[in-house]
Parts: sequence; C-alpha cells; structure tokens
Amino acid sequence: MSLSSSYVIHAAAGIRTLQSWYNVSSGLWDSTGWWNGANILTVVADYTAIDPDFSVEAKKVLWNTYTQAQKTNVQYMKTIGPQGMIQSHTGSTIPTDYKDIAPTNFANFTNDYYDDEGWWALAWLKAYDLTNSTQYLETAMAIFEDMTLGWDNTTCGGIWWNKNQTSINAIENELFLSVAAQLANRAPNQQYYLGWALRVWSWFENTGMISLQYNINDGIDLSTCQTNQKAVWSYNQGVILGALVELNKAAPNQSYIDTAVKIANAAVTRLCDTHGVLHDQCEPECGADGSQFKGIFMRNLQVLQQVAPHPIFHQTIVKNADSIWSHDRGIDNKLGLIWSGPYDNKATASTQSSACDALIAAASLKRSTKQLAYGPHAVTPIARFTPIEIA
Repeated sequence: MSLSSSYVIHAAAGIRTLQSWYNVSSGLWDSTGWWNGANILTVVADYTAIDPDFSVEAKKVLWNTYTQAQKTNVQYMKTIGPQGMIQSHTGSTIPTDYKDIAPTNFANFTNDYYDDEGWWALAWLKAYDLTNSTQYLETAMAIFEDMTLGWDNTTCGGIWWNKNQTSINAIENELFLSVAAQLANRAPNQQYYLGWALRVWSWFENTGMISLQYNINDGIDLSTCQTNQKAVWSYNQGVILGALVELNKAAPNQSYIDTAVKIANAAVTRLCDTHGVLHDQCEPECGADGSQFKGIFMRNLQVLQQVAPHPIFHQTIVKNADSIWSHDRGIDNKLGLIWSGPYDNKATASTQSSACDALIAAASLKRSTKQLAYGPHAVTPIARFTPIEIA
C-alpha cells in the first residue's frame, strides 16, 4: 500500500467519525459552532477530492446544510480575548451582561461578523467547485457583497471584524481577500472582484501585520493603524496562503507566491515543535474556536504546496498527519486538539475536522493539480460510509 493510500484510509476513518456529529435537522455539526460548520463543510468537500466515490454523500450534506443551516436562530455573540483569540458564545455561554441579546438570524449565511461570513463564502465556493451548481456560487457572491459593506474608509482601512465596528483584525481581511480572489477566478465580472482583491492585499501588506520575520500578527491597533503585536495564530498564517495562490491565478505575479512561501516557512519555524508538530499557544484549552485553527493552516499549506513544492512543507504535512494518527487518536478514531498527543478524550466536531484537514492534506500530496480539482484518483477502494439519511 502506498503512503498516499494509507492517508486516504486514515482520512476516511476520520471523516466517518466526523459525520457522527452531523445533525440533519440543523444542517450543522453538534458539539461545535456556527463558523466551524463552514470549515467542516469545506473539509467534507475536500475529502471528495481524494475519494470521489464519496461525492454522492458529500453533495447530500452540502444541500442539506444549505437548506437547513441558514434557518438557525439562536442567541449568538463573539468576543476577543487579550491575545486576539476570538471566542464564540451561544446560549448558556453568553457573558452575563449580554444574556438579553436577541436571537441571531443567519439567513443567507450572513450575520453580524464578517469573519463568519468569509468562512461561509469559502465553503460555498468549495461546494460550487464540487457540484458546478450556480446557486452555491451566487450565494458566495451575495455574501461577498455584504462583506464589502464592512470596508472602512475613515479609520484604518480594511474591513471591520464586526458590524458594530469595534475591531479590525487579520482574519476577516484575509478571508475577504481569499473570497475576492476566488470569485475573480470563478464568477462573471472578474475585474470587479480582482479590483477588490488587489485593494485588500495592497492595504494588508502595508499594515505591519506581516512582521519582518513574516509572521502574521492578530490585528491592528485602532489608535495607530499598525499591527497590535498580538498572538501569531496558525489560521492567520494559513488563510493568507490560499488567498495569495488564488490571487496569483487571477493576476499572475510571482511576488504573491514568494510572499506566501516566506509566510509558510516562518509559520513552520515558529509554530512547530522539535518534532515538526504544529501547535497554537492556546493549547491545551483552545475553546470551540481555537480548536479549528491548525487544520485551516494545513489545508492552505497543501494548496501552496501544489504550486510551490517545498520539502519543508511536504515534511510538515506528513509529520503532522502521522503524529495525529499515532498519538492523538482515541476510540472510534476520534481525533483531539493536541496533535503531538496524548489524546485527551475531548474530541469534538471541531478538533476532528481540524485533524482531518491534516490527513486530507497528506493524502493529497504528490497528486497533480488536475486530480485535486475533484478528478479521478488511483487509490485502492476503501470501506464505504453508511449514508446519512437526508430526506
């Protein structure tokens, strides 16, 4: 059995367990939150790239989530901690001072937070790539239009993190750039989306959020409009990689890839331990949000590896996939937060999907770009899923 085949089998087992959390009624995954759901949906679609036989099941999940998840109507708010850690709160986890807030309507996959919207736009773009359904593309386009309303013309530039305009961070602007660039490569009116992508990138690279060492800090200080020098989170190092790869497709410029390579190298150097395993500084308690971060980095590192192959990137993906499987796996192939192990028996749909991102990245290595675009694969067939009953 080839290494690629073994990683496909590991990813299959991880996805099977992940789907045990899927709630057909809500269209979301129990044990985790709203924006995590968009990332999990992306993981499900990405898995289809290495196992196209799963596409029928994946398409059912995509459509069910599309129809059901936007009916969500719950009390929901987000806060930002001292080091820029974004924390989502629903129901009983909402801070006491905000217990009376009205339920949030998630119609059309928009809400009060532009980072949430960016995650869902990317998920529906992934769904479009898999299905060629224009409904998913149009949804991503509509979300993007809502995000443009968050652009700040008076304070520091960029888009605000939230519609109350309390913070400007790296993540929502990276997502905005990624969505714009992807739409430039998929939607009509390419120049409109490309114009936005170029505008965001020009602003982003001049904020100081990319340090001299090419680590991306969490956000900007509204009093100086420069980097706030807060934490270097793995997902901030990851989203920008995929965004710059897409921007280079839309408007070829080697500097975009060169910058992405520098950011990826810097992230591996800073965030990986002596065994090459990735960590975030919130470990061992990252809450429902930080538990998603590392998978996002691995997903986007694999995207960069496809266009700018590098031995360090290959080794990082393989080492993390191996460590997850050997040291951070529990009963029923549940996968935890700390990829170096030991497994802490606290798996959620968030930790599971994040680890699956790494397994899928490893299974995708050495595949051509054409194959990764949901084409045929040449691995040994694996045990199939029991299909989820979706009416």
